[in-house]
Amino acid sequence: MRALLAAAIVAVVASLLTGCGKSTPQQAKQTTASGEASPAAVPPPAAPLTDAQKKTALASLPAAFQVADIDNGQAKFAICKSCHTAVQGGGAMVGPNLYGVFGRKAGTSPGFAYSDGLRNFGIVWDAASLDKWITNPHAVVPGTKMTYIGMSDAKDRTDLIAYLKVATSPAPA
Repeated sequence: MRALLAAAIVAVVASLLTGCGKSTPQQAKQTTASGEASPAAVPPPAAPLTDAQKKTALASLPAAFQVADIDNGQAKFAICKSCHTAVQGGGAMVGPNLYGVFGRKAGTSPGFAYSDGLRNFGIVWDAASLDKWITNPHAVVPGTKMTYIGMSDAKDRTDLIAYLKVATSPAPA
Protein backbone atom coordinates (compact mmCIF):
# COMPACT_ATOMS: atom_id res chain seq x y z
CA MET A 1 0.00 0.00 0.00
CA ARG A 2 2.81 2.43 0.87
CA ALA A 3 4.60 1.66 -2.39
CA LEU A 4 1.42 2.39 -4.33
CA LEU A 5 0.90 5.67 -2.47
CA ALA A 6 4.54 6.68 -3.04
CA ALA A 7 4.26 5.88 -6.76
CA ALA A 8 1.08 7.94 -7.00
CA ILE A 9 2.73 10.92 -5.29
CA VAL A 10 5.74 10.71 -7.61
CA ALA A 11 3.42 10.56 -10.64
CA VAL A 12 1.44 13.60 -9.47
CA VAL A 13 4.57 15.66 -8.78
CA ALA A 14 6.10 14.70 -12.14
CA SER A 15 2.85 15.59 -13.86
CA LEU A 16 2.73 18.98 -12.17
CA LEU A 17 6.31 19.79 -13.05
CA THR A 18 6.15 18.66 -16.66
CA GLY A 19 2.55 19.55 -17.37
CA CYS A 20 2.74 23.22 -16.53
CA GLY A 21 3.34 24.18 -20.15
CA LYS A 22 6.71 25.72 -19.53
CA SER A 23 9.67 24.94 -21.71
CA THR A 24 13.32 24.99 -20.98
CA PRO A 25 15.75 26.49 -23.48
CA GLN A 26 16.56 22.94 -24.56
CA GLN A 27 12.87 22.25 -25.25
CA ALA A 28 12.01 25.58 -26.89
CA LYS A 29 11.49 25.47 -30.63
CA GLN A 30 11.44 28.07 -33.37
CA THR A 31 10.07 27.71 -36.84
CA THR A 32 12.43 28.17 -39.77
CA ALA A 33 11.46 29.93 -43.00
CA SER A 34 10.61 26.51 -44.48
CA GLY A 35 8.25 25.82 -41.57
CA GLU A 36 10.45 23.20 -39.91
CA ALA A 37 10.94 23.25 -36.16
CA SER A 38 14.46 23.95 -35.01
CA PRO A 39 15.94 24.40 -31.54
CA ALA A 40 15.56 27.97 -30.31
CA ALA A 41 18.73 30.02 -30.09
CA VAL A 42 19.78 30.34 -26.47
CA PRO A 43 22.27 33.05 -25.58
CA PRO A 44 25.45 31.79 -23.93
CA PRO A 45 25.52 32.13 -20.15
CA ALA A 46 26.68 35.51 -18.93
CA ALA A 47 30.14 35.71 -17.44
CA PRO A 48 30.03 36.12 -13.66
CA LEU A 49 30.42 39.67 -12.45
CA THR A 50 33.82 40.69 -11.17
CA ASP A 51 34.09 41.90 -7.57
CA ALA A 52 34.14 45.50 -8.82
CA GLN A 53 31.02 44.89 -10.93
CA LYS A 54 29.27 43.28 -7.96
CA LYS A 55 30.12 46.32 -5.86
CA THR A 56 28.73 48.60 -8.59
CA ALA A 57 25.53 46.53 -8.83
CA LEU A 58 25.02 46.67 -5.07
CA ALA A 59 25.72 50.43 -5.05
CA SER A 60 22.59 50.92 -7.15
CA LEU A 61 20.48 49.50 -4.30
CA PRO A 62 19.37 51.31 -1.12
CA ALA A 63 21.99 51.42 1.67
CA ALA A 64 20.71 48.41 3.65
CA PHE A 65 21.23 46.16 0.62
CA GLN A 66 24.76 47.42 -0.04
CA VAL A 67 26.05 45.75 3.12
CA ALA A 68 24.01 42.56 2.81
CA ASP A 69 25.45 39.08 3.26
CA ILE A 70 25.55 37.81 -0.33
CA ASP A 71 26.47 34.28 0.80
CA ASN A 72 23.39 34.11 3.03
CA GLY A 73 21.33 35.49 0.14
CA GLN A 74 22.63 32.74 -2.12
CA ALA A 75 21.73 30.15 0.53
CA LYS A 76 18.21 31.60 0.81
CA PHE A 77 17.89 31.49 -2.99
CA ALA A 78 18.01 27.69 -2.71
CA ILE A 79 14.31 27.90 -1.81
CA CYS A 80 13.62 29.88 -5.00
CA LYS A 81 15.63 27.53 -7.24
CA SER A 82 12.96 24.87 -7.05
CA CYS A 83 10.78 27.12 -9.25
CA HIS A 84 13.05 29.77 -10.81
CA THR A 85 16.17 29.99 -12.93
CA ALA A 86 18.33 33.08 -12.57
CA VAL A 87 20.80 32.79 -15.43
CA GLN A 88 20.88 34.52 -18.78
CA GLY A 89 18.99 32.38 -21.27
CA GLY A 90 17.51 30.22 -18.54
CA GLY A 91 14.04 28.98 -19.29
CA ALA A 92 10.87 29.41 -17.33
CA MET A 93 10.12 26.63 -14.90
CA VAL A 94 7.19 26.61 -12.50
CA GLY A 95 8.10 30.31 -12.16
CA PRO A 96 9.73 32.75 -14.58
CA ASN A 97 13.46 33.19 -15.15
CA LEU A 98 14.68 35.94 -12.82
CA TYR A 99 17.70 37.05 -14.88
CA GLY A 100 17.36 40.80 -15.44
CA VAL A 101 14.44 41.08 -12.99
CA PHE A 102 15.56 44.48 -11.65
CA GLY A 103 14.01 47.18 -13.80
CA ARG A 104 11.63 44.75 -15.52
CA LYS A 105 7.89 45.35 -15.40
CA ALA A 106 6.13 42.69 -13.32
CA GLY A 107 4.48 39.96 -15.35
CA THR A 108 6.56 40.42 -18.50
CA SER A 109 9.35 37.83 -18.45
CA PRO A 110 9.30 36.10 -21.84
CA GLY A 111 8.18 32.49 -21.93
CA PHE A 112 6.06 32.49 -18.78
CA ALA A 113 2.27 32.51 -18.43
CA TYR A 114 1.54 34.88 -15.55
CA SER A 115 -1.70 35.25 -13.60
CA ASP A 116 -3.88 38.17 -14.67
CA GLY A 117 -3.19 39.86 -11.34
CA LEU A 118 0.56 39.89 -11.82
CA ARG A 119 0.35 40.86 -15.50
CA ASN A 120 -1.82 43.82 -14.49
CA PHE A 121 0.18 44.67 -11.34
CA GLY A 122 1.83 47.60 -13.13
CA ILE A 123 5.04 47.95 -11.14
CA VAL A 124 8.66 47.67 -12.12
CA TRP A 125 10.73 45.37 -9.94
CA ASP A 126 13.20 47.09 -7.64
CA ALA A 127 14.54 46.32 -4.16
CA ALA A 128 11.49 47.74 -2.35
CA SER A 129 8.89 45.99 -4.50
CA LEU A 130 10.80 42.69 -4.36
CA ASP A 131 11.01 43.01 -0.57
CA LYS A 132 7.22 43.38 -0.31
CA TRP A 133 6.69 40.54 -2.80
CA ILE A 134 9.06 38.11 -1.07
CA THR A 135 7.51 38.92 2.32
CA ASN A 136 4.09 37.65 1.22
CA PRO A 137 3.27 37.37 -2.50
CA HIS A 138 -0.43 36.66 -1.84
CA ALA A 139 -0.85 39.87 0.16
CA VAL A 140 0.70 41.87 -2.71
CA VAL A 141 -1.22 40.21 -5.57
CA PRO A 142 -4.22 38.19 -4.41
CA GLY A 143 -4.79 35.27 -6.74
CA THR A 144 -1.16 35.01 -7.85
CA LYS A 145 -0.18 31.56 -9.09
CA MET A 146 2.97 31.68 -6.96
CA THR A 147 2.63 29.08 -4.24
CA TYR A 148 5.45 30.46 -2.06
CA ILE A 149 4.11 31.63 1.32
CA GLY A 150 6.78 34.27 1.94
CA MET A 151 9.90 35.01 3.94
CA SER A 152 9.27 36.76 7.24
CA ASP A 153 12.88 37.50 8.25
CA ALA A 154 13.82 41.00 7.02
CA LYS A 155 17.58 40.31 7.11
CA ASP A 156 17.18 37.17 5.00
CA ARG A 157 15.06 39.13 2.48
CA THR A 158 17.69 41.88 2.31
CA ASP A 159 20.44 39.31 1.75
CA LEU A 160 18.36 37.46 -0.87
CA ILE A 161 17.54 40.65 -2.80
CA ALA A 162 21.20 41.74 -2.77
CA TYR A 163 22.20 38.30 -4.04
CA LEU A 164 19.55 38.50 -6.77
CA LYS A 165 20.88 41.90 -7.84
CA VAL A 166 24.38 40.47 -8.24
CA ALA A 167 23.32 37.12 -9.72
CA THR A 168 20.78 38.48 -12.22
CA SER A 169 22.47 41.64 -13.45
CA PRO A 170 24.15 41.67 -16.82
CA ALA A 171 27.79 42.73 -16.78
CA PRO A 172 28.21 46.30 -18.02
CA ALA A 173 29.33 46.49 -21.64
